Amino acid sequence: MQRRTTLARFCAAAATLAVSASLHAQETIKIGLLLPMTGQQASTGRQIDAAVKLYMAQNGNMVAGKKVEIIVKDDAAEPNNTRRLAQELIVNDKVVALAGFGITPTAMATAPIATQSKTPMVVMAAATSAITEASPFVVRTSFTLPQAAVSIAEWANQNKIKKVVTLVSDYAPGIDAEKYFADRIVLNGGTVVDKLRTPLRAPDFAPVLQKVRDASPEALFVFLPSGQGAAFMKQFAERGLDKAGIRLIGTGDITDDDQLNDMGDVALGVVTSHHYSANHKSPANEKFVAAFKKANNNMRPNFMGVGGYDGIRVIMEGLKASKGVGGEALLAAMKGQIFESPRGPVLIDAQTRDVVQDIYIRKVEKVGGELHNVEFDVQKAVKDPGKSK
Repeated sequence: MQRRTTLARFCAAAATLAVSASLHAQETIKIGLLLPMTGQQASTGRQIDAAVKLYMAQNGNMVAGKKVEIIVKDDAAEPNNTRRLAQELIVNDKVVALAGFGITPTAMATAPIATQSKTPMVVMAAATSAITEASPFVVRTSFTLPQAAVSIAEWANQNKIKKVVTLVSDYAPGIDAEKYFADRIVLNGGTVVDKLRTPLRAPDFAPVLQKVRDASPEALFVFLPSGQGAAFMKQFAERGLDKAGIRLIGTGDITDDDQLNDMGDVALGVVTSHHYSANHKSPANEKFVAAFKKANNNMRPNFMGVGGYDGIRVIMEGLKASKGVGGEALLAAMKGQIFESPRGPVLIDAQTRDVVQDIYIRKVEKVGGELHNVEFDVQKAVKDPGKSK
């Protein structure tokens, strides 16, 4: 009799715990963050993860009376990993949104899953123009390569640079950068004397840099994914291109704030176009940079960090408007958001779900003994040229 009573009490306690766990699950809103925390793109994951944590610490983790939980998964920038983890987050964890996506292939691998499950996915890093067209549930808070490439091509034309070589990483964003930069240079009466590409994984820049030297262009235009800039700058100097009278220009990835101080003086004078610099002069950015450094052992935020910071903002503000509901209600609440970012004014275009933002022309200079991307010109409210057709 005593054994039956004990068993009954145990079963009752287990049932109570199960109900409690179920209620807790219902009271928690989960967001899945898919990032390359290891591997070649680990700096991207580290920056976005830190920025998301900072935003949540500053703004709280409650929406519609429910706690918001961020679940971070390391995909190591491998599309098969991203696809599998996204499915697990949707089916097992019941996330209301997916976010992160360090490179284009991981975003493209997840887009069909977002469509099928009607789960909004916020692209905080990947920058190929076509990503937002891969699913009606994609929203982007990073940038697009055509935004940056066209802007630096216009600057080159204004500065009488007519003979150029392009050097890009051989995957979708690099091909975007090559195409839109070259098209605009040619449109403005210039010549692209060679188009060079390097592999995404473990590139050796020495052979292509020799080709650049042999071609003797007025300028070399470069796009490389975040994390490769320091290795490129080292080989650029070793090949003597910095002394050969060839100007180095490109998208802001090559003078990534996360690595800039490790590049040395070879980076001085490099002109790039980008949507964010840690040196951007605004009260919002000064506050962001100070808080980011304080929370992360003096690590300087880069463009990936601001993409993550703004991305979690778009999700959280969307959840407030949808009262914690995901799916199409959350997607609708994210479209059309306008806000002041550390990068400047930002709009999430309601039609394209892509980011509209200022693109800055910057030069690497020494400021207070450190290297910085110092902005000296701006193109306001730039839409993605890849969608202007």
